[in-house]
Amino acid sequence: MSPQLKLIALDADDLAVISTHVQDARVQPSDIIWRQGEKRLVVGMSRLDWEQTLDGEAEPRRLVAALRFDRVLACKSRNIDLEAPDKVLDLVGIEFHPQGGRDEEPGGSALLLFAHGGAIRLDVECLECQLTDLGTDELGMGVGIEGEG
Repeated sequence: MSPQLKLIALDADDLAVISTHVQDARVQPSDIIWRQGEKRLVVGMSRLDWEQTLDGEAEPRRLVAALRFDRVLACKSRNIDLEAPDKVLDLVGIEFHPQGGRDEEPGGSALLLFAHGGAIRLDVECLECQLTDLGTDELGMGVGIEGEG
């Protein structure tokens, strides 16, 4: 069994590593929690355990994980139906675009890209992202991280 991951991203290269680990994760709109007063976005997900797959396991397992962005100034979504909280979204990846296209600037926009054109754009003071595994997703069901904080 692979150890549970806890990854932190403070720049675009770090975020590319996290993006690889969340590729093909399943997300429900009800597990996307925007805490504007805390400048935080938390996304609960069921992600594939890519390490287990690379280790030769025949059946990839899913892990429940939380993806957290801090120091978020604004959060906007496109083509995500918040009225269908149980609909499953497939996360394709995450990108970071520095403010003004200059890497030396700490701020910018993080884009969470979903299949079928869905997206979440986060305008951030600086990039602070964390991916934490919470356990195995034995039933392949929704994440349900209401108390996450």
